[in-house]
Amino acid sequence: MSDFRIEKDSMGEVHVPAQAYYSAQTQRAVENFPISGWPLPPALVHALGLVKYACGVANRDLGKLTHTGKNPLSDRQVEAMLAACREVAAGKFDDQFPIDVFQTGSGTSSNMNTNEVIANRAIEIMQGDRFAKEKPIHPNDHVNMGQSTNDIFPTAIHVAVAMQIKNDLLPALQRLHDVLAQKAAEWDKIIKIGRTHLADATPLRLGQEFGGFARQLALSIGRANHAVEAVLELPAGGTAVGSGINTHPEFGQRVAAALASETGIAFVEAANHFEANAQRDGLVDCHGALRTIAVTLFNVSNNIRWLSSGPRCGFFEIHLPDRQPGSSIMPGKVNPVMCESLMQVAARVMGNDQVIAFSGATGGQFQLNIMMPVMGQTTLESIRLMAGAVRAFVDFCAEGMEANVEKCDSMVEQSLSMVTSLNPHIGYEKAAALAKKAFKTGKTIRELCREEGVLPEATLAEALDPWSMTEPQE
Repeated sequence: MSDFRIEKDSMGEVHVPAQAYYSAQTQRAVENFPISGWPLPPALVHALGLVKYACGVANRDLGKLTHTGKNPLSDRQVEAMLAACREVAAGKFDDQFPIDVFQTGSGTSSNMNTNEVIANRAIEIMQGDRFAKEKPIHPNDHVNMGQSTNDIFPTAIHVAVAMQIKNDLLPALQRLHDVLAQKAAEWDKIIKIGRTHLADATPLRLGQEFGGFARQLALSIGRANHAVEAVLELPAGGTAVGSGINTHPEFGQRVAAALASETGIAFVEAANHFEANAQRDGLVDCHGALRTIAVTLFNVSNNIRWLSSGPRCGFFEIHLPDRQPGSSIMPGKVNPVMCESLMQVAARVMGNDQVIAFSGATGGQFQLNIMMPVMGQTTLESIRLMAGAVRAFVDFCAEGMEANVEKCDSMVEQSLSMVTSLNPHIGYEKAAALAKKAFKTGKTIRELCREEGVLPEATLAEALDPWSMTEPQE
């Protein structure tokens, strides 16, 4: 048996791998774009299958597949086509999508890849010859009916992005929020020193500090929900330039409704198909929210890294689980590796946002943005990386964090900023002089005040009570 078969398209004959489900247009793209070795992300391939299913359902219900066109399909053929769409959506044919991400800017190559795989698989389901020259179920006439790459590929990007945020990123963020909120509650009675400018500040409670981190994650969850909302409008129904040529007036609404039903996400038809086809502002908005989440993740993980520094010559107010040896030369050294991993992912996502913003700003001329494949791949990468890094951070770091109560207590008493609570009693200038003298002598503020009789003992004890410094006072 030959390793190749001959397929034809409008440009002539092409040698296609013998058992491949794709056909000539896919093979041409494989040969044209030997760029990165990165195929489309699986999530985008699955979304393309789901979008094709929704399009097929809309065309079936509108009577377009079985009653119009050059080669109407039978009901059985339609159902075979829909079954093939579902198989692609389920990931059964991921190995049949070999085209590089860096391809034609509209995604036409991958749209045709999807059409060819679905058509050939549907023919196989009908027990027909998928290698026949005449295709009873045609990739363009049937699978792509009423569609253009220009509206369908961005629709698939929106669907893939929304689904990955909903099913992958949001649960990960929620878990991290819950762990941080739990630590905040557990550590609410532990007093520690605050820091501003990396310099000693007034006391607060470790629970308050982690409550702030938990709030950052709560806001991140809100931003992830906004990111989904930014891609709810779907371009399907605009076809080539937004005018809807060659499709039914109800097509876009029906496709959006089918996708909403399948995913549980409130997709809707685009309010203006000319905008929806031409621009990717919704995706820019979506990734902007993802960038802000990345900023939060970097900040929280970096703060936790600082708080765990030591164990003897740093802050060491919390202890992180030991995950692996930290040095090839220094025995016994253990590093905050999970914090560092999450920080690197956050940095990558912030960099990815530059790709998205640049592509949105410069790639959309007139009726089409020609940067869609890289925008889809980059956005999905950001979601996948953050979800994976957050899950690992929770499992291997956040859940196992422990407070170092003894270190927290000792650093509070040593802090020169304890003098702040003396301001109402002795004034700022005298308090500042005490702080300088305490630093010079190595004594604590409490010790120095007792030596110099600054305040009566009862007043001093009340003024230097660190707990009272962690809340407003009447």
